Amino acid sequence: MDTVIRLLDRITIGFARLVALLVIPMVLLVFANALLRYVFGYGSVWLYESVIYCFVLVMAGLAGWTLTTNEHVRVDIVYAALPPRWQGVIDLCGAILLMGPFLWLMWDRSLPYVLRSWAMREGSMEISGIPYVWLLKTALLIFVVVLAVAGVSFVLKALQKLLGGRA
Repeated sequence: MDTVIRLLDRITIGFARLVALLVIPMVLLVFANALLRYVFGYGSVWLYESVIYCFVLVMAGLAGWTLTTNEHVRVDIVYAALPPRWQGVIDLCGAILLMGPFLWLMWDRSLPYVLRSWAMREGSMEISGIPYVWLLKTALLIFVVVLAVAGVSFVLKALQKLLGGRA
């Protein structure tokens, strides 16, 4: 089980590190957009939309990393005081009863939406916008896959806590 957990965590963290590289261009694009707009009076729809694309890809790609590194939202006041086995019960119940159905529903409802966008090669509604809205919508599926990979690792770690009392 440890080998599978390490592999899944490596995949999740490796993908997150790759996606995190988009933060630098995103910051530079925001700076360039503000500079062009407020100093030179020039607005660019393409520049504005590129910031949105970067942001969406970063958020979708880093969701699994957040779960893997245990930085997700949790009521730690109660959780931290519990023994590892009870923490495992809470983690397992939360993953199976909350995260599992959420990811399934997200995939089920997003897939037709994304496929339609791909089929019509959907582009920006703005004339000078980025013509790859289909790629942006694909981030919904990326989010689900990345979080599902991290979720499997999370469930296995919860099982280890529950069965062996160790983290």
